[in-house]
Amino acid sequence: MKTAVNTASTPSMILSIADFKEITKARLAISVVFSSLAGYLLGAHQIEISSLLLLAFGGYCMVGASNAYNQVIEKDLDALMKRTKNRPIPAGRMSVRFAMFIAVTLTLLGVVSLYFLNPKTAMFGAISIFLYTSVYTPLKTITPLSVFVGAFPGAIPFMLGWVAATNEFGIEPGTLFMIQFFWQFPHFWALGWMLHDDYKQGGFKMLPTGKKDKGTALQIIMYTIWMLLISIIPVFGITGRLELSIPAAVVIFAMGMVMLVFAFKLYEKRDNVTARKLMLASVSYITLMQIVYVIDKFI
Repeated sequence: MKTAVNTASTPSMILSIADFKEITKARLAISVVFSSLAGYLLGAHQIEISSLLLLAFGGYCMVGASNAYNQVIEKDLDALMKRTKNRPIPAGRMSVRFAMFIAVTLTLLGVVSLYFLNPKTAMFGAISIFLYTSVYTPLKTITPLSVFVGAFPGAIPFMLGWVAATNEFGIEPGTLFMIQFFWQFPHFWALGWMLHDDYKQGGFKMLPTGKKDKGTALQIIMYTIWMLLISIIPVFGITGRLELSIPAAVVIFAMGMVMLVFAFKLYEKRDNVTARKLMLASVSYITLMQIVYVIDKFI
């Protein structure tokens, strides 16, 4: 009898963990934490494990809170889209009240954790939650400019790590912010291209022209070029302590060119297959670029 009870409770526990990962968008949160840790390693004079752990925990909490608030706000729209209708709230596996409890708890834990690092880090973390939930989320059904607004909180993590390590904001974290800021446009527009029909069902306006046309593809190309140029600016020695060697700049430039090639292919073909390739290339780019920056600092 005891065995039967344990067996019956196991799926519920697994489902709860899965729903927590879904409501906080665990994969996205982990990628954001990775960016923050990369920024910390670039800014730190001396690496402290306790600071890295606080940054990782606080960063996950802040991103998780933002995503939980987002899913509460968009619960009715999520129910209309194939991609999101099985999320915990629209699927009925989690109540709005419990989702809000998770969001508020993560917000408090995140702010306190980041405050232990320094007040500036906590401030930028709080700003990212506010912009994401109170500005970006409502604008998604009103105007394609929501992507521009959303790029601000989305660009904070890389910068946040530097601020966490130094308690300073200047040209260095500003440059890290701009790299990730411009990267988001080709990344999210490629994703928006792939999911355009589904987004349309939910009333979201994610593409700059509202269509999968040459105008959208051209803007993707332009923002990719800006991202590419800003990513190698530190090689010219004008970004303070944020430096980049010539070999590292060449590697990053080459990776950016791969993205640009896919952007031009999307302009030519304008299909979902090419958009997916660009989206995957952008994910690889942001991760590998940050790794190259960190390795370049320590060798």
